[in-house]
Amino acid sequence: MISDARRRLEDLLDREIELARVLEATLAAEKAALTGDSPAAVEANAAEKIRVLEAIEILDQERRSLCESPTGPGIAATVVERWRRLMELMAGCRTANEVNGHIIHVRRHQIRQLLDIVRGGPSITYDPQGKTFAKALRALARA
Repeated sequence: MISDARRRLEDLLDREIELARVLEATLAAEKAALTGDSPAAVEANAAEKIRVLEAIEILDQERRSLCESPTGPGIAATVVERWRRLMELMAGCRTANEVNGHIIHVRRHQIRQLLDIVRGGPSITYDPQGKTFAKALRALARA
């Protein structure tokens, strides 16, 4: 009974590790898309990221349920290496996702600045001492 539960737990962890690797690759592709010029690629990578995260969540719930069963505590020691690997992968994915979030924030800021210029709002420039100041510009386009 314990060996069957152990094999099920090891299988769940192996599947979670594989999904974490897929998530890692998806986050790298998302980062490339965010720094590129294809909104469709950004959208596709975001959708894939959500799909993979949902699959990881399902496996996580299965794993938790198995570990809470009466045979769970006895098999926990046999899966330490898989668990460690999964946590390392997920930590890397978390960091990659935070970087992607920062890229999104920077891109939004750049777009706002460009829209302000197009609309004729004040642009931020620098004086000889390196201090910023707003300078009104003419609108580049009128609707």
